Amino acid sequence: MGFTTDSAPRRAPAAGGGPEVPPPADPLAGLTVVPARHPWRWAAVLAVLVVCAQFAHGLLTNPVWEWDVFLSYVLSETIVEAVGVTLQLVAFATVLGFLLGTVLAFMRLSRSPVLRTVAWTYVWIFRSIPMIVQLVFWFNLGALYRELGVGVPFGPVVWSVDSNSLIGTMGAALIGLSLHQAAYAAEIVRGGILAVDGGQLEAAAALGIPRARQARRIVLPQAMRAILPTAGNEIVGLLKGTSVVYVMAIGELFYQVQVVYGRNGRVIPLLMVATAWYVFLTSVLSVGQYYLERRFARADREPPPTPLQRARRLARNLRAAGAGPDTRTPHGRTGGSR
Repeated sequence: MGFTTDSAPRRAPAAGGGPEVPPPADPLAGLTVVPARHPWRWAAVLAVLVVCAQFAHGLLTNPVWEWDVFLSYVLSETIVEAVGVTLQLVAFATVLGFLLGTVLAFMRLSRSPVLRTVAWTYVWIFRSIPMIVQLVFWFNLGALYRELGVGVPFGPVVWSVDSNSLIGTMGAALIGLSLHQAAYAAEIVRGGILAVDGGQLEAAAALGIPRARQARRIVLPQAMRAILPTAGNEIVGLLKGTSVVYVMAIGELFYQVQVVYGRNGRVIPLLMVATAWYVFLTSVLSVGQYYLERRFARADREPPPTPLQRARRLARNLRAAGAGPDTRTPHGRTGGSR
């Protein structure tokens, strides 16, 4: 058995041992391949780049922005403490809101019409009332109930406490934010649970797994893949929504910025301070959401590479291109450590 090294096209033998028939000529062999041109696409790219360059030039050269004032306040003690208060509000409202929202989601999916009706009514009411109205209402709770107590239903009160001393300004803000967040979290969790295939619950029930363990070990881990993207957006919205607690005179980020520029009159640079912090905190939350989504997506598909993995791959490709073809091994890998 041998091999031919002739690169010319071989002729097919004719039927019956006659003369060889030449192969048919390629009708596309004489055509010139011309890449498609997109002049309007390049014009749009140029226009966008010009607008971006003009915007960046205005940010750097317009004296109204007062970047020196911005730099003097962005890391000041007052602003950093206000950022800490904002993070406390977001953390507590997120945890309490999603805990209550999960309970409400399972109530809405319950077979009991009473539980379904109560959960639906809660979601309907708290999604219908603006957050700022709810915060003002909880801030003035002492006007409705001067004392909060524990006792026999419709009977004597065993223990009571003054409502203003029990629920302060910070407590009222946390209650308002958490209850408002729970209404949206309930729908997010319910949508994620409904996205899980019902056949898995039937199989778990056939195996005799208790319903509580089904929810904890089967439903919620799979529902997280549908819950996380929407929940991440909701937490980012809550981060920005904490600015409405300025009506309660709580020293969060936006309130402190208002106090500072009300004292020195530097409105634009102080607003840029708040903007920079909100952008930074939102970016941190987005990175955390990205890695959580990768973790819960591993069961279905290969997760996409992280930015660090993309940077490493690009560096390896650049080193391989710079090394040249002489340093490659027979298997196509560059010489050196793997």
